[in-house]
Amino acid sequence: MQFRFADGVTVGINIRDSASLLDGVRDHLRAGRGFAIATLNVDHLQRLGEDGAFGRAYMAHDMICADGNPIVWLSRLAGERISLVPGSDLVVPLMQVAAAGGWPVALIGGNDDLMDKAGRRLQELVTGLNIVLRHAPGFPFDPDGAEADQVIGMIRTSGARLCLLALGAPRQERFAIRARDALQGVGLASIGAGLDFLSGHQRRAPKLLRQARMEWMWRMLSNPRRLAARYAKGFTILPGHAIAAMRQGRSARGGS
Repeated sequence: MQFRFADGVTVGINIRDSASLLDGVRDHLRAGRGFAIATLNVDHLQRLGEDGAFGRAYMAHDMICADGNPIVWLSRLAGERISLVPGSDLVVPLMQVAAAGGWPVALIGGNDDLMDKAGRRLQELVTGLNIVLRHAPGFPFDPDGAEADQVIGMIRTSGARLCLLALGAPRQERFAIRARDALQGVGLASIGAGLDFLSGHQRRAPKLLRQARMEWMWRMLSNPRRLAARYAKGFTILPGHAIAAMRQGRSARGGS
């Protein structure tokens, strides 16, 4: 499905499932091609309608998957069969790909304690994983500022080939494109709260709630002051996207 916004910003899902994403990561790393991965959710949809710089960065990503059931449902209304690929569920599989290929990795985001705990947990889970850089930038991180240049330099010096970004939207997506373009052969994946869960800084929803497609409610209730307004604002944009999706589906079927 193509999500269309102002100023010519069009964002489409081009990764159907986690297997195709991991295959794409392997292909890029083997070929020495840089890449950026974004995980689209409802919060991003809402921000894309308001933030032109975010939209332009999103359009430049090489791989975009559905990180949220509403994105899956909208795509199916448009006639496209895609699967849910949460950024949090990508962390360990991405690290397994890196370890199997002997590609060093970097972790960027959060704070020093989070980076240390997440890194140690990943090395427990993934045999042979080589973490060459763990860095927590200052807050708020400016993806266009001098500190971003310093982080790019640190990634370059470290020799990392795959970098996990946990800087929060829209910072991580904007930084990912800047870093991809500045570095040769480095992949960057914006993985949201994945490192927070691994480090124990956040507790993920129980499996039953995730299977019931209710993880969003768990997260909102865990931090209502920060997330309630965000989710409410996000849900208000869904009817318009649903109408657009149905139109795309009719058009794809040759309808009027």
